[in-house]
Amino acid sequence: MKRLLDLFLALCATLVLIIPITLVAIAVRLTSQGPAIYWSDRVGKHNRIFKMPKFRSMRIDTPAVATHLLGNPDQFLTPIGSFLRKSSLDELPQLWSILVGDMSFVGPRPALYNQDDLIALRTEKNVHTIVPGLTGWAQINGRDELPIPQKVELDAYYLAHQSLVLDIKILFMTFFKVLRRDGITH
Repeated sequence: MKRLLDLFLALCATLVLIIPITLVAIAVRLTSQGPAIYWSDRVGKHNRIFKMPKFRSMRIDTPAVATHLLGNPDQFLTPIGSFLRKSSLDELPQLWSILVGDMSFVGPRPALYNQDDLIALRTEKNVHTIVPGLTGWAQINGRDELPIPQKVELDAYYLAHQSLVLDIKILFMTFFKVLRRDGITH
């Protein structure tokens, strides 16, 4: 049921957002060198690596590590990178990952392939057994501000309490968090 709902919502969202997606892609290309979309190696269900697309908000010479591990992440932002991140427009290409089944609308955010501490804790708590999401329980309860152990505890809570009602609650809360730009540090 969740997969069918994901497919339906992703198709609808893609149709509704096709013009903004196109405009963001053009803006990224016009304001910085490199492709509009950045494909990063992410950890999916059962720790399988998949390619996750995002609109590129960082320069092409940025190291492939989590943003919080960069000494001064602002120095790597493209001219519109901060806006894309704060507005969450950089996440729009992930509709593709939902369509192909690598992601869901709701689940733990997919870790970067080299976030060994996060991957190990999620595996220990069996969080790796669910499909990662565009948004999740940890996202609406702190996002970038959360330390990894706390993020994993919230992911484990979601694993234990998954339901359509909780997913709908998370989607609505995400919408309002994005509008207010809560929990975004870079």
